[in-house]
Amino acid sequence: MSNELGTRISDLLKQNGLTQKELADKVGITYVSMSRYISGDRIPKGPVIASLATALHVDAGYLLGINTEENDSELEFYRTQRAIARNAKYWTPKQKADLVNAIMGVTP
Repeated sequence: MSNELGTRISDLLKQNGLTQKELADKVGITYVSMSRYISGDRIPKGPVIASLATALHVDAGYLLGINTEENDSELEFYRTQRAIARNAKYWTPKQKADLVNAIMGVTP
């Protein structure tokens, strides 16, 4: 049996700078379960796949190998969008304006 899911999770752990334990905690599963998913011994159920995708900032289809044509710029967009959503409340009005200007291509 192919372990495409485990390979993708492992690669995304490295890209996101997470350990298996940290990801397991984020998803709300045990380290042992996470290890089994990565090794291919078990296949997670739908809700766990959705939680993994969210925690790893990818589409569930990408994790499952269904959406394999997801390009790097699209993935980077979603990561950036999520980072902005998480952190914008901590930014000053000037930082927010600078971000908007950067998006619109306006130079100060």
